[in-house]
Amino acid sequence: QVQLVESGGGLVQAGGSLRLSCAASGRALSAFTMGWFRQAPGKERDFVAAISLGAYSPYYADSVKGRFTIARDNAKNTVYLQMNGLKPEDTAVYYCAACSAYYSGSYPLTLPARYDYWGQGTQVTVSS
Repeated sequence: QVQLVESGGGLVQAGGSLRLSCAASGRALSAFTMGWFRQAPGKERDFVAAISLGAYSPYYADSVKGRFTIARDNAKNTVYLQMNGLKPEDTAVYYCAACSAYYSGSYPLTLPARYDYWGQGTQVTVSS
């Protein structure tokens, strides 16, 4: 079992920045591909970013590419999401997730069903 706890959310003005953290316990995060998702009220949970075991080739949703950066520190058992240039449409609950399976392509990592463990989420609100 892996327990994931997100932190770092909050209220920020448009154009501002936040850094989300996802701390893991129970197992080493180095065994998982990690992803960030978000869910706005009344909408489905959407893929934001993913990073492989060795932190090779991070993958981003088009809506956040160039603004968000995913990173991992396996020594600290933590994954981060640096969010710059925030927009009101980025407002959502952000979740981190761990995927134990290996996929050769990026598309499977955009699907919530591929992930085995989830955090409880952290609210990000961007005001205009």
